[in-house]
Amino acid sequence: MPELGGGLVELPLKPHFVLVHGISGGSWCWYKIRCLMENSGYRASCVDLKSAGIDRSDADSVLTFDDYNEPLMKFMSALPENEQVILVGHSAGGMSVTWATQKFAKKIRLAVYIAATMLKRGYWTDQDVKDGVPDLSEYGDVYELGFGLGNDKPPTSAVIKKEFQRKIGYHMSPQEDSTLASMLLRPGPLQAIMSARFTEDPDVDKVPRVFIKTLQDRVVKPDQQDAMIKRWPPSDVYTLDSDHNPSFSTPFLLFGLLVKSAASAGYCI
Repeated sequence: MPELGGGLVELPLKPHFVLVHGISGGSWCWYKIRCLMENSGYRASCVDLKSAGIDRSDADSVLTFDDYNEPLMKFMSALPENEQVILVGHSAGGMSVTWATQKFAKKIRLAVYIAATMLKRGYWTDQDVKDGVPDLSEYGDVYELGFGLGNDKPPTSAVIKKEFQRKIGYHMSPQEDSTLASMLLRPGPLQAIMSARFTEDPDVDKVPRVFIKTLQDRVVKPDQQDAMIKRWPPSDVYTLDSDHNPSFSTPFLLFGLLVKSAASAGYCI
């Protein structure tokens, strides 16, 4: 450790990125970003939320947001008390980032939202729904819905039909990545996500936030992203000429912005 003026100077540690997927995804969504991070000497952890990725829970049985986020809460709880991470959420994973920030503010050095739902209060008002919920009605009947509580009850799960997946979510991504997604996307626990509610917790505003906009997004459209940024301004806003999944369509540029965000948070890059 270097000395300055006769004393020891503690250098910031390399950042530890914790990556959270969106609805229907899984930790597999981050395979390119994780590879870039680890090859560059950074730590990267990818979490499968309940019913996602290799978690074998049935999405129709995951009915609360707390249950959906249990794997992330366990991960954050297990971190040493003196460790801080950069928590990154994509799409609906932004809600999981906000949820974790309310509960583990002291363990989060920076929160990064990538084309993500960034709502301070959760789905409480019509404006929250307008800003944060994808509106895909222009494409027609795009969802396969699950009705775990009965056909006469609201749907409990949803996934975009295979014939729409590339056109809506991956139109700028390599064909092999959209093919991979079509093989791995699973129904997401719609009821659990739509039931999310956040309290006005002052600790949330103590965690710096970065928003990464995706300019060609057909899921969380640019005007929705702008509206969320305006209502709850982050510390920094970056842009990518990308579809909804920049981890596939522009992985090197996304990696660069994540490293830039870490540097702005004071990490040794």
